[in-house]
Amino acid sequence: MTGITKSFPGVRALDGVDLDVLPGEVHCLLGQNGAGKSTLIKVLSGAHRPDAGEIRWRGEHVHLTSPTAAMNLGIATIYQELDLVDGLSVTENVHLGHEPATAGFVRSRAARSATAALLARLGHPEIDPDTLVRDLSAAGRQIVSMARALSHDVRLIVMDEPSAVLDPDEVENLFRIVGGLTAAGVAVVYISHRLEEIRRIGDRVTVLKDGRAAARGLPARTTPTREVVALMTGRDVEYVFPERPAPPEPAGPAVPAPVLKVEGLARAGEFEPVDLELRPGEIVGLAGLVGSGRSEILETVFGARKPGAGRVLVDGRPLPPGSVRAAVRAGIGLAPEERKAQGLLMLESVVRNVSVSSLARFSRGGWLDRARERAAAHRSTRELSLRPDDPSVPVRTLSGGNQQKVVLARWLLRGCKVLLLDEPTRGVDVGARAELYALIRRLADDGVAVLLVSSEVPEVLGLADRVLVLREGRVVHTAPARELDEHRVLDLVMEGSPSR
Repeated sequence: MTGITKSFPGVRALDGVDLDVLPGEVHCLLGQNGAGKSTLIKVLSGAHRPDAGEIRWRGEHVHLTSPTAAMNLGIATIYQELDLVDGLSVTENVHLGHEPATAGFVRSRAARSATAALLARLGHPEIDPDTLVRDLSAAGRQIVSMARALSHDVRLIVMDEPSAVLDPDEVENLFRIVGGLTAAGVAVVYISHRLEEIRRIGDRVTVLKDGRAAARGLPARTTPTREVVALMTGRDVEYVFPERPAPPEPAGPAVPAPVLKVEGLARAGEFEPVDLELRPGEIVGLAGLVGSGRSEILETVFGARKPGAGRVLVDGRPLPPGSVRAAVRAGIGLAPEERKAQGLLMLESVVRNVSVSSLARFSRGGWLDRARERAAAHRSTRELSLRPDDPSVPVRTLSGGNQQKVVLARWLLRGCKVLLLDEPTRGVDVGARAELYALIRRLADDGVAVLLVSSEVPEVLGLADRVLVLREGRVVHTAPARELDEHRVLDLVMEGSPSR
C-alpha cells in the first residue's frame, strides 16, 4: 500500500500511509485509537475506497472495490467486532456466501465436514458445527470467525485485536495457529494494544499516529517499548498506575460501613456462592480466566441475571433479585464488557448516551427539557475530559477510550455509589489507558466503590486495593493487592484450591 489517503467529512483519517507486508510474516500495526488503523485495514479489505494512493497485490496493481473482491484475491479480515450471524449455525457462518453447492443445491454434509476439519485445524474440534453461533462463548465466536477466513484460499489475514476476548490458554492457541499460517507462507497483519504480544508474535511493526505512518518496518522483538510508546503518543508514557491510598486500620470509626454486600450469591453452572464486601472509595478486583464466572458475578449483582441463591445488599438493604431497575435505583452502575453492544446507543449522541439512565430528572409534565439534559451531560463529560468536547456528536465516532468515558459519565450523572467495571480498558490504547486508570482512581477517591474485572492481571493488581481470585466459578483466594504478584495470581487461577 503506497500513499493511501482517505478523508471523511471534516476528518482526514489517512494521510499518505505506506504499508508493505511480506509473505509468511506477522506485521504488527500499532497506534492509538483514532490513529487510522481501522480505516487502513478497511481500505485493505475493500470496505473503503481510498481517495488517493495505490495497492499492489503479489506484484500487480489492484482495485479493491468490495470485501468480496478482496476475499477473491485471498485477503481476509477478522474484525474486533465480529461480523457473525447469531441465528445461523457455525457451519452456515463459516460458508456464508460461498456455500458448497451442486446444481444450485447446497451440499450441507460437505459444508459440515469441511467446517469440522477447519475447527480441528484451529485446535477446537469440540465445537459442534451445528451449534448456533449465539450459543457460543466469546472465545468460540472468535474461532468461528477465524474458520470462516480460512475457508477461503487466503494469502493474507488481517486480525484486529484477536486476543481481546481470549484467556491465556486461548491466546497460546491463537499464537500456534498464527505460527502454522506463517509457516505455510500466509502473511498476517496483527493489530493489538498488548505490546507484550507484539514482542512474542511479531516480525515487523508499523506505527500510525494521526493518520500517518510514524515508523515503518521496526523489528518487533528488539525495538524498546519506550520508543514504540513515544511513536504512538508523541510523548513518553510510563506504565504507572495511580498511587493507591494507605489501607485503613482494620477496626475503629475510620473504617466506613460496606456500601455493597454480596452474601452467598450463586448461579448453577456459572459460579458457586460468593461473599464480598465493598466500602466507599474501595476498589476490589476479580481476577480469573475467561469462563471463571467474573462477568456473570457482575451481571448478577447488577440484576441482569437472577441468582439461584444468595442476595445483594446496598447500604444494608437487600435488592430484589434479578432487577436491573432496583439496582440502578439503589445506586449501582455497570460498564459492561461489550460496551458497543451492551453499554452504548451507537447511533445516538453523546448527550443521550450519558442521560439515558437519568431522563426522569429532565422531564416535566411528560416533556423532556433538552437544554437541561444537554447541560447536565456536558458537565459530566467535561469532568472526564471527553474528546472531542462536543456532546452532540454521535457516540460511534469516538475512540474506544472516549466511548468508555461516556459510559462512566452516565453513572457519574446518575450519582452511583457502586460502579461495576467489566474489562474497562479492552480495545483502549496505551495513552488512553493511563487516563482511564487515573479516572477510576479519582472516582474511588470521591467515594465511589468500584468492583473491577479485567483479563489483564497487572491491571487488576495495579488498580485494586483487594483482589478475589476466581477459578472455575469458585473464589480460591482473597488478599490485599499489595500481597500478590502476577505469577502468584496465575498460579491460583490455573491450579488454585479454595482458601481464604
